[in-house]
Amino acid sequence: MSYLTRFKTNNRRASISYIALFFLSFLFATTSLYAQDGKAIFNTNCASCHHPTKSSTGPALQGITNEVDMDWLYSWVKNSGALIESGDKRAVAVYEEYNRLAMPPFPSLSNDDIDAIFDYVNNFSDAPAGGGGEAQTAAVEKKDSTWLYAIITIMLLILVIVLSKVNKTLKKIANDQKGIPNKKDVPLFRNKVFITLSSIVLIVLAGYYAVSGGSRMGIQKNYMPEQPIFYSHKVHAGINQINCLYCHAGAESSRQAMIPSTNVCMNCHKQIDEYTGEQLYTYEGKKVDGTAEIQKLYEYAGWDPDLNDYLRDAEGNIMAKPIEWVKIHNLPDHVYFNHAQHVSVGNVQCQTCHGPVQDMDEVYQFETLSMGWCVNCHRQTKVDFVDNDYYSIYQKYHDEIKEGTREGVTVADIGGLDCQKCHY
Repeated sequence: MSYLTRFKTNNRRASISYIALFFLSFLFATTSLYAQDGKAIFNTNCASCHHPTKSSTGPALQGITNEVDMDWLYSWVKNSGALIESGDKRAVAVYEEYNRLAMPPFPSLSNDDIDAIFDYVNNFSDAPAGGGGEAQTAAVEKKDSTWLYAIITIMLLILVIVLSKVNKTLKKIANDQKGIPNKKDVPLFRNKVFITLSSIVLIVLAGYYAVSGGSRMGIQKNYMPEQPIFYSHKVHAGINQINCLYCHAGAESSRQAMIPSTNVCMNCHKQIDEYTGEQLYTYEGKKVDGTAEIQKLYEYAGWDPDLNDYLRDAEGNIMAKPIEWVKIHNLPDHVYFNHAQHVSVGNVQCQTCHGPVQDMDEVYQFETLSMGWCVNCHRQTKVDFVDNDYYSIYQKYHDEIKEGTREGVTVADIGGLDCQKCHY
């Protein structure tokens, strides 16, 4: 066997090894992505009401797969209301334990999606991590192998270039031996195929980034402004279990949820003039003096704790001034949103849109509140349709439910995706 033949054989073997290595890398990357999907699906659909290890609006999820059959969990996640109506003892018990708040159905989640969620939840653990002088919990995630895959990809690209050069050199040697003239190499920057493909790729990337950037305009997810008074929802709604509707009374009966007046705060803080709970911290880790924040409230309300009465001017008016709270959740002016319709009629929980506020010291925008996010909710959320006179005109849907050909009716089915529902 000649040197040239041996070289070609080795070149072919190297190419086969390269292809095998590529597919193995792809397989490992796919496995890692699947494991990460569980976290993404959990954060998108479950995190507003559930925590892996702590009871929140709903029960802690870690270890449930050891207590409950997966087929039951599939049915519960996809349509908990159907299980409750069927009289399933476990479903009814969970429903009663958590204040008769039915979990919204997720029919779009496949069994594989649900398996990924519980795989993530069962591997979740809390570990102490310092922050702002206070031990906080942080999820211990699987090791991120992104850099490893990036290095392997770069090495494979280099290998492809080297093998391409070797193959071209061998072809020239073979042509010289056979007396076949070699074609003159065209520089890459003058190659028409390269120029065409590069232009297409650049146009596609430019379009993608333009559309992606435009779609994020006006979205302020994770927006957390500094407020004039450090008000901890974790202390009020979480630890002290103050109902959201006590302060935001309008959420149940009007379009606006309303920011509570200073008098609502003073209903409690006339008696509570000192903070004695656990140490509070800002997002940056700075300590907060809870008692000093209560004193700020007194200044705004015009209250003198020593006199146990309001301060008044010469004309007898209370010397109060409004608290200039910074609004966090803003919708465009051309969007109509009614809190009462969602809270009272739709039975949508506050955490669905605002996130786990009962765990927040400083409130921030938890969801994007984009049109796509709202539309997806309308596609998935089922309305209280059966035995509801308001929906009596939808006879077709009532008949389908009686015949068993339909499980329920979503907001989208009754016009929830019509433009004029929110824009008019």
